Amino acid sequence: MKKIIIAGGGTGGHIFPAIAIANALKKIDSSIEILFVGAKGKMEMEKVPEAGYKIEGLDIAGFNRSSLIKNIGLPIKLIKSFFQVRKIVNSFQPAAVIGVGGYSSFPVLKYAQQKNIPTFIHESNSFAGRANIMLGKNATKVFVASDGMEKFFPAAKIMITGNPVRATIANSTVTREEGIQFFGLDPAKTTVLSIGGSLGAQSINTAIDNGIAAFAKNGLQLIWQTGKPYAARGAEVAVDNKNVWSNTFINKMEYAFAAADVVISRAGAMAIAELCVVKKPVVFVPYPFAAEDHQTVNAQNLVAKHAGIMIKDSEAKDKLVEAIVNLAKDAQLQNELKTNIGNLGVKNADEVIAKAILENMERR
Repeated sequence: MKKIIIAGGGTGGHIFPAIAIANALKKIDSSIEILFVGAKGKMEMEKVPEAGYKIEGLDIAGFNRSSLIKNIGLPIKLIKSFFQVRKIVNSFQPAAVIGVGGYSSFPVLKYAQQKNIPTFIHESNSFAGRANIMLGKNATKVFVASDGMEKFFPAAKIMITGNPVRATIANSTVTREEGIQFFGLDPAKTTVLSIGGSLGAQSINTAIDNGIAAFAKNGLQLIWQTGKPYAARGAEVAVDNKNVWSNTFINKMEYAFAAADVVISRAGAMAIAELCVVKKPVVFVPYPFAAEDHQTVNAQNLVAKHAGIMIKDSEAKDKLVEAIVNLAKDAQLQNELKTNIGNLGVKNADEVIAKAILENMERR
């Protein structure tokens, strides 16, 4: 029996493509046994079991850029995680290990490489993370979303695959009418979808909250994924505004994308991959504190291709609502953005990655 570990997580941008790869592997060979490894207390500990897979949690945390004092215990946690990884890997005996990003992936892949176990990396962003750059030198294969990644990884190991998109989104047949009905909204009104990432986005939420009157004034309705920190306030706003649907998290994103006419989004690689597949006109607000500011790089790549609009995080409070209202009123611009972002969509990245992993495993 083939055994594979998939390591990483922290956000939906790492977890959902990891699950997509796991599903593609199982579709090719149902006898494969897959074990996920993530960080205790993070959303993968909930989302992975929901998808039907086992997961082991590590006592590990990432570097806190906003508060240096919170990093005091980081070396101890890292050392502890390596002992946990050794126990997990030696017990499970994987034939391969796949890293999808997030700080929990580093100790797992590092130990696997020391044990001469084939390792595969999926780098979703156009600016590679430091951990992946270090691991890439000894990886069997590095799967990337776009060209120009030779500055981060050995050229011979790179394979351009695009980013895996959840099957529920890639293969969705949900109509706009069904999407609107799902959220209890009005099919006659232009619908704005705001998705600040799986953990929410303070700047986007604040901008929407401050400008909420502009939505009704301009005949717009809003599907608002707030994330947990802004959930109570979002629910309050939705009670007072019948054109607003608000919740912490959207579990049925295929309905949200179907309902949306225009979208507000962070610029994480996986959010972009999904928006390319569903072909939606988007105003991006990149998270400025992402590692190496990669979200801004991601968004700028799309703006250069006239496939999206970008508002800086620091300017969201003053400019975001106005930008989304203007886009909602401009049908020609919407169509141009739809066409250009749609040209970048890849629906089968999960299958391509799964096949490449199995082919490389068979060669050993």
